[in-house]
Amino acid sequence: MTTTLPADPQPVETLAAEAQRRGSRDAAQLLRDQPAATTAAVLQSLNPALAHDILDELTPDKRAAVLAAASAQQRAQWIRNETYDEDTIGRLMEPPTSVFRPDQTIAETVDAVRELSKTTFVTYLFIVDEGGRLCGIVTMRDLLLSDREQHLDSVMLRNPFFLTPEMEMPEAMKQVVRRHFPVYPVCSTDGTLLGQVRGQAMFEEQAYEISAQAGRMVGVDKEERLTTPWIRSLRFRHPWLQLNLLTAFIAAAVVGMFQGTIDKIVILASFLPVLAGQSGNTGCQALAVALRGMTLGELQPGRERALVFKEALLGLLNGALVGVMAAIGMFLAARAQSHPAALLLAGIVFFSMIGSCVISGIAGALIPLTLRRLGADPATASSIFLTTATDVASMGLFLSLATMLVR
Repeated sequence: MTTTLPADPQPVETLAAEAQRRGSRDAAQLLRDQPAATTAAVLQSLNPALAHDILDELTPDKRAAVLAAASAQQRAQWIRNETYDEDTIGRLMEPPTSVFRPDQTIAETVDAVRELSKTTFVTYLFIVDEGGRLCGIVTMRDLLLSDREQHLDSVMLRNPFFLTPEMEMPEAMKQVVRRHFPVYPVCSTDGTLLGQVRGQAMFEEQAYEISAQAGRMVGVDKEERLTTPWIRSLRFRHPWLQLNLLTAFIAAAVVGMFQGTIDKIVILASFLPVLAGQSGNTGCQALAVALRGMTLGELQPGRERALVFKEALLGLLNGALVGVMAAIGMFLAARAQSHPAALLLAGIVFFSMIGSCVISGIAGALIPLTLRRLGADPATASSIFLTTATDVASMGLFLSLATMLVR
């Protein structure tokens, strides 16, 4: 079945560039009224992961039309990619276009590549046996410089490196970081060639995930882009702000429990932001390190306890060092107001700073670990939960000690 294009279709390059700037839902809206063949061409030019996300956002009828308009090979690849989890290599696969047999000669292969290159950019030749298993790779240099009567199995690179479709992106990035090949074959565990993935697509996807991490920490959906309409941005962000308000009320309730102490020792109110700010920064440092370790695959099972212990120790040491300066500040401020318990208040600040920084360091490590254990994205709104933990710990500890010790 042939799809008829309108007389003046919007160029595929222009649509692809605009879709690249948008989230998948907005990109699907952009392509909604385009001919199915145009949409298929646009999706084929995009990062495969983004193309798959856009396909998911299309209406069932539009999706079926786009799949029908695509080539049989591309259609089969898109359907295969759907079977793999998000953030895996399987979602980034493209059809392997330059596939040959080991018994083919250089001469006939060159003729085939010459025709193939008219429509497809050829980087490597994938050599597969009768069962479809990858047995070698031929580079363009070896192809052009070899004798025309030779067979491919005599010039191919045997036991080639390949990725598996189930491999998660962090692990795959570690595997390819020292190789820098333009294209990587993707095979099943038995070596059957399933597709290819471009190095550029992998680095684009990794860069996108890293850029989205900071937003997810404060409840900004990874789908949101600069071009996202304000009403959709509001729907993405507002629920998390309501959650943040709830957690702020919890911190405010803790302070309210000690209102009598604050009324009696007014100077305590001046140091609440000091404790909250320092402990918050300590927790954010621990959170950043924990998320980085998870992203890079450095945090292996069994190392969680060591991470928590390290962050607790750093909280203790950093809390003691900044606690000394904060205690001096409290002592000077209390003496300036002629408060009789100036030295005691300084000691309370010192020990409160240590305790709150220790708790914050532990929380910064435990929150992403807990979210991952629950099956959630470790970065999702982690900053909101961390802020609550640090505020409650710092202000609660500070005011509790003041209530118990200052008469």
